[in-house]
Amino acid sequence: MDRRKAANPGIPYGSFIYVWIVTLCTALPISSLFPFLYFMIRDLNVAKRTEDIGFYAGFVGASFMFGRCLTSTAWGIAADRIGRKPVVVFGIFSVVVFNTLFGLSVSYWMAIATRFLLGALNGLLGPIKAYAIEVCRPEHEALALSLVSTAWGIGLIIGPALGGYLAMPAENFPNVFSPGSLFGRFPYFLPCLCTSIFAAAVLISCIWMPETLHKHKVRENENQSIEALEAPLIDSKEKVEESGSLDTKKSLFKNWPLMSSIIVYCVFSFHDMAYTEVFSLWAESDKKYGGLSLSSEDVGQVLAVTGASLLVYQLFVYPRINKVLGPIKSSRIAAILCIPILFAYPYMTYLSEPGLSIILNIASVIKNNLSVTIITGTFILQNNAVPQNQRGAANGLSMTAMSFFKAVAPAGAGIVFSWAQKRQHGFFFPGDQMVFFLLNVIELLGLILTFKPFLAVPEQYGRN
Repeated sequence: MDRRKAANPGIPYGSFIYVWIVTLCTALPISSLFPFLYFMIRDLNVAKRTEDIGFYAGFVGASFMFGRCLTSTAWGIAADRIGRKPVVVFGIFSVVVFNTLFGLSVSYWMAIATRFLLGALNGLLGPIKAYAIEVCRPEHEALALSLVSTAWGIGLIIGPALGGYLAMPAENFPNVFSPGSLFGRFPYFLPCLCTSIFAAAVLISCIWMPETLHKHKVRENENQSIEALEAPLIDSKEKVEESGSLDTKKSLFKNWPLMSSIIVYCVFSFHDMAYTEVFSLWAESDKKYGGLSLSSEDVGQVLAVTGASLLVYQLFVYPRINKVLGPIKSSRIAAILCIPILFAYPYMTYLSEPGLSIILNIASVIKNNLSVTIITGTFILQNNAVPQNQRGAANGLSMTAMSFFKAVAPAGAGIVFSWAQKRQHGFFFPGDQMVFFLLNVIELLGLILTFKPFLAVPEQYGRN
C-alpha cells in the first residue's frame, strides 16, 4: 500500500469509491426510519395519545445507537488485529439481514430489537475512517475524510428521503401496490428492502476491496528483504516519535488531542441526531401543535434536495474552505451560523405555500451543510492525533462515545418534543420553540469546546 501511494501521487479514485459506498451503506439505515417512524408508532398502537408518539419514537431511534455504543470499541480493536476488510464485510452483512427484518416488524419490541442488533453488529464507520486515511497520501487526507462525512451526511439525508417516498406504498401508489400485497401488509418494508438490496450489492463488491492493514508473517530467511523494504518507514516513524508529535505506545485515553476532539465530536453528534429526530417529528406534526402538517413524502422531498446539496458542497466547496480556514476555524464559523438558523425554525409554522417549501428547503440545506463541515473537521483532528497502528482503535473509541450520545439524543429529543407539544401556551419558549432553543444550547456548548484550553490539536493545526 505504501509503495502504491509512492508510485501514484494522484487521488486514488478506486479506493475512494469503496470509502464512499461503504459509508453510505452504514448511514442509510440509521435515519431512513425517521420520516415514517411517527406513523409506524401510530400503527403499532403503543401510544395512547397523539402527543405520546414522540416519546415512543425516541426509543426506537435510540436503540440502534445504544447497540453500536456497546460494540464500537471492540470492532475498532478487531479492525487493528484482523484487518479493516473483514470487519467491513461483516458489518455490511448485518445491514442486509437486520435492516430487512426491521421493515417486517409487527410489534414495538420487534422494532427495537432489530434496530439494536443492527447497531451492535454494524462496526463499519470506525474502520472505514481509518481505511480512508490509509489509502491516500497525506495531501489527500482532507478529501478522504470529507468523502466519509459527505457519504455519511448524504446517507442521513437520502435514507429519510427513501423512507419518506417509499413508506406506505399501498396508500401512496394504489395503482402499483394493493392493500393485500406484501407491501400493503408491511407498509414500511419497501424503503428497508431498497436499502438492504443496495447493501447486498456493496457486500459483493467488497470481494475486490484491497486490505490496508497487513501483519507480515515471514520466514527467517525473508526477514532481510522485508526489513530493507520497511526501513524508510521505520526511519520516518522514529523521527516523528522523536519530535514528540505521535507516540505509538501512548494510551489513547492519555492522548488529549484525541480525547478532546472526540468529546467535541460527541457533542455535535448529539446535536445532529437530536435535530434529525426533531425535524421529521416537527414537520409531520399538526399545525395546532406547532408543526407544519407535512406528509412523509413532503419531508422526503426536502431531505432529497438537502442530500443533493451536500454532494456538491463536500466535493467542490468544503476542500477549498478547509484549505483556507483549516478544520478548526471552519467548524467554529459553521457552529456560529447554525444558531440563528435554528431559532428561525419554529416561526415557519406561520408561513403558507409556496413560501414555506422554499424557506424550509433553504434552511435545511444550509443547516445540514454547516453540520457536515463541523463533523468533517473533527474527523480530521481525530485521525491526525494517532499513528496508524492505533487508528482503528481510536476510531472505534470515537464511535463508542459518539454512539452513546446518539443513543441518548433521539430518546431525549422524543421526550422533550412530546413535552413541548403539551405546553403550547407556556411563558418561556412555548411549544416547539423550547425544542429548538435547547438544540441551540447544545450547539453553543460545542462551539465553546472548540477553543483552548479545552481543545488540544495536533501540531500541524496548532496555528488555528
